[in-house]
Order: sequence, then C-alpha cells, then structure tokens
Amino acid sequence: MSENAKIDRSPASAQVKGPEVRPLAVGDVLSVLAAGLRDFRAAPLYGLFIGGVYALGGWFLILLLMYFGLPYLVYPLAAGFAFIAPFIATVLYAVSRCLEQGEDLSWGKVLGSVRSAAGRDLGWMALVTGFMLFIWMDIAALLFFGFLGLKSYSAAELLSEIFTTPLGLLFLMIGNGVGAVLAMTVFSLSVTSFPMLYDRDIDFVTAMITSVKVVMKSPAAMIVWCAIIAALIGLSLLSGFVGLLAVLPILGHASWHLYRRAVGPAPG
Repeated sequence: MSENAKIDRSPASAQVKGPEVRPLAVGDVLSVLAAGLRDFRAAPLYGLFIGGVYALGGWFLILLLMYFGLPYLVYPLAAGFAFIAPFIATVLYAVSRCLEQGEDLSWGKVLGSVRSAAGRDLGWMALVTGFMLFIWMDIAALLFFGFLGLKSYSAAELLSEIFTTPLGLLFLMIGNGVGAVLAMTVFSLSVTSFPMLYDRDIDFVTAMITSVKVVMKSPAAMIVWCAIIAALIGLSLLSGFVGLLAVLPILGHASWHLYRRAVGPAPG
C-alpha cells in the first residue's frame, strides 16, 4: 500500500516541479544574441516582414492617438508596445526552430506551426501581456491627469510642459518608474513563456512560473538581457521605429535560443 502511494505521488510531484530550469551566465546572453543575428541573416525575409508589420502597427496607433488629440499617450504606447513584442515574435521562434532542426523554410510551414500553437495556451499568454499593456496605458493616463490636469495640449506644448516645469519632470520620473516596474514584471513572466508555449503543449500558468524561475535562477544574466532589450528597443523608438526592422527579429530569434538554453527539454 505504502509503495503504491509513493508511485501515485511521483507524477504529481513532477508536475508541480515543472520543467527543468538551467542557470545562465552573462556570456550565454551574448551568445544567444549572436545566434539571433545568425538566424536573422539566414532567413532575413521573415524577420524584415515581422519587424515591418510591427513598426507600421506602431506608427498607425501613434497617428491615431494624434488624430484624436491624445499626444500624452504616445510615449506610453511606444514604450508599452514592447509588452506584446514576444507574441508578435512567435513567427521568429518558428523560423529558428526550423533552422535549428535543419528543415526547409516556407511561409506555409511557419504560419501553420504558429496557428497550431495559437490554438493551445499561447493565446492566453498573449491575453495576459495585452492586458498588462492596457493597465499601463490606464496608469499613464491617470498619472498625466493627476500631475498636469485635464488641459488639452498640442505636442509642442506637452513637451515644453513636461521637460521645463518641476511638475512635468516629477511626472516624467514617477511615470518612468512605474513603467519600469510593470516592464520588469512582464519581462519576468514572459522572457521564456512565449517560445515555451510555442514549442510544447503546456498551460500558460506553468510557462509563466517557469519564466519567473529562469529570472530568479540567473538574476545577473537576466538583468543584462533586460538591459539589452531596453537599450535596443529605445534606440529603435528614437529612430522612428525604423530600427525595429532589424532589432525585433534579432531579439525574437535570440529569445528562442535563450529559452532553449534556460529550460530543459520536455520529458518523453
């Protein structure tokens, strides 16, 4: 009886434990970035297409905000747009897996595998990050109204108010601080979640827990990885989203390789 009980408890124990999480060094982060660049160069059309769609989507939303007289939401949207980048990069995970396995690439194969993954818990994970983006936009609007009031500003007036007045500078500092906390939360929940949910049939809660474990297992490497992402995305925003044509695919491919290094293979 007691021997049977031990056998019965083993699967449950393995399920609670979740996927194996491996430690990462800073050198691993640089290696996966190099691997991301290699994959982008091996299949540039896929990366340029995804980067272009993402950049055009960003411009469309910004023009929409300007059209409706909401310039104060442009910067939060541009910064928070990175929240949904890991989901957009799913196509790039598919490309990297094909290259890793030496398979022929085609849009049909890539999109077919993405569609199959989206039918599992990948869609729920996208909903989580999308919800976080909406939360960030709401917080940004409330902070703006709280510090600068309900007055309508042109883009030039808004920039002047934010950068030349004490209240505006305080708003900028607190807003960026809150944004950094939310960004780190999303990063911790999603750094390996999306490639894992694309690669294997698991639930999105397990994927998020595993992602947080990856961050906690290798905090130094993950801080460097987060800083690299923030710096490259920041430079892309300063370039008017043009930099996303290369930055998004490189980071997307690199995220796949980071996941493969940080999370052990699926059992069986």
